Amino acid sequence: MKSFEYNRLESLALNIDVVNMLTSIHEYKGKQELYLETKPDVLDRLQDLALIQSTDASNKIEGIFTSNKRLRELVTNKTKPHSRNEKEITGYRDVLRLIHENYPYIKLSPNHILQLHQKLYSYLPEAQSGKWKQQDNIITEKNANGEEFVRFQPASAFQTPQLINELVEQYNKEIQRGQLDPLLLVPCFILDFLSIHPFSDGNGRMSRLLTLLLLYQNQYLVGRYISIEMLIENTKESYYESLQASSVGWMENKQDYLPFVQYLLGIILKAYREFEQRFKVTHHIKIASSDRVYEIINHSLAPLSKTDIVALAPEISQKTIERRLTDLVKAGSIRKIGVGRSTTYISN
Repeated sequence: MKSFEYNRLESLALNIDVVNMLTSIHEYKGKQELYLETKPDVLDRLQDLALIQSTDASNKIEGIFTSNKRLRELVTNKTKPHSRNEKEITGYRDVLRLIHENYPYIKLSPNHILQLHQKLYSYLPEAQSGKWKQQDNIITEKNANGEEFVRFQPASAFQTPQLINELVEQYNKEIQRGQLDPLLLVPCFILDFLSIHPFSDGNGRMSRLLTLLLLYQNQYLVGRYISIEMLIENTKESYYESLQASSVGWMENKQDYLPFVQYLLGIILKAYREFEQRFKVTHHIKIASSDRVYEIINHSLAPLSKTDIVALAPEISQKTIERRLTDLVKAGSIRKIGVGRSTTYISN
C-alpha cells in the first residue's frame, strides 16, 4: 500500500552537493529581506518580467505556445484570449497571480488544489476541470525512432482521492512538526503529486504552480522575481530525467527522492544567484547606460526583448537602448533572435 511517511526523510543520505546547495540557499534566504526592503521599484520590474517568463515557460514545457507579442498582451491583460492555447496561457496567468498575491492565505488542501485546477481551465469548457481524473492515465515518452512507450504508470483514478488526501495530510503534518527542512520536503511533495498524476490534464503546470506556492509559504520568495518555470524549461531534459530516476518503485514505496531533490535545489539556487545579479545590475544605476544594457542581457538566463530591457532600465531612453543593442550585435557581444516584434537578445 502506498504511503507518505515523510518523517523517514530525516534519515535520507544527502551527498555533499545537496548539503552545499541547502547551505547556499539558506544564506540567500537570509539576504532576501535586505533586497526586499531596498528598492521596491526594482522588485516591481523584476516581478512583472518574471510573470511573463513564468507564464510562457511553464506552458511551453507542455507544448502550449503563442507569439511574444500576444503573450505579453495576455499577461498584462491588454487583450482577450482567442485560441485554445491562449486560453490555457491566460488561465495559468490568473493562477500565478493569485498565488503571488495570496499565498499566505491559500491553505494546502485537496479542495484548494481542485479550485486552482478549475481556475487554470476557467477560459475553457473542460468537463474535468476542478475534478480528479475519472480514468486511469499513463505517462508516455518517445524514443529516438519516434516510437511511443510507457515511462510511468501513475496511481489509478480509484486511488487518487485517497492518495491526495494522505499526501496533503502528511505534508502539512511535517511542516507543523518543524523537524524537516522545507527545502527537502517540497521536492518530495511535488514528486509524489506528479506520481499520483491526479488530473486528466494539467498535472505538469499544476505541479509548478504548487512548487511556487509551497516555496512562498516557507518564505523562499525568489520565484516572484526570477522565473523558476523558465529555469526548468531551460533544463527540461534534466527535469524529466530526475523525475524518471526518482519515480522508479514509487508505488512500492521504494522510490529514491534524491535525484529530484537535487535537481529542484539546483533550480532554486540558480534562481537566487540570478536574482542577486539582476538586482545589482538593475539597482546600481551608476553604471554607464551603454554598459548597463549589456549587463542586463549578460545576466539574464533567457532572451530579453527591447521592451523587457526598457522595463528593467526605465531611466535609460529607448533610443539609447536601441543604439546600444545595434552596437552590441555588431560587436558580437550579444546575439539577436527573431525579427520584428518577436526580436529578443541574449549574450554570446
